[in-house]
Amino acid sequence: MKTAGLRHVALNVVELEACCDFYQQAFGMEIEWQPDADNIYLTSGNDNLALHRGEAVSNEGQRLDHIGFIIDEIDAVDDWYVHIKKLGGRIVNEPKTHRDGARSFYCEDPAGNVVQVIYHPPISRGTASA
Repeated sequence: MKTAGLRHVALNVVELEACCDFYQQAFGMEIEWQPDADNIYLTSGNDNLALHRGEAVSNEGQRLDHIGFIIDEIDAVDDWYVHIKKLGGRIVNEPKTHRDGARSFYCEDPAGNVVQVIYHPPISRGTASA
């Protein structure tokens, strides 16, 4: 049996509005649905990111390692890195090419969730540069 892939992530965050702004500005996501003041659902067209306000949630000790945004061209990883830095995003590490041909970097959203921007040959639509 095989799934169609990971298309939904739900995060508990303290700063709901700041996190919503981050995913909109940094990754071009749009609000798909906001049923109330404590829940926002974002999409980039083929996925769903749920942000739930959690007043008791701490920004420390999260159990989630990271979420990842797939990009289609290897050279675009560096463009995304510059984009996130210009927005004042917290960078965890700089772009790196991995042994499997993937290239990525990590940043954090305002709640401290780690976000990977990654070109990954098996699932990215583009091709690596020569």
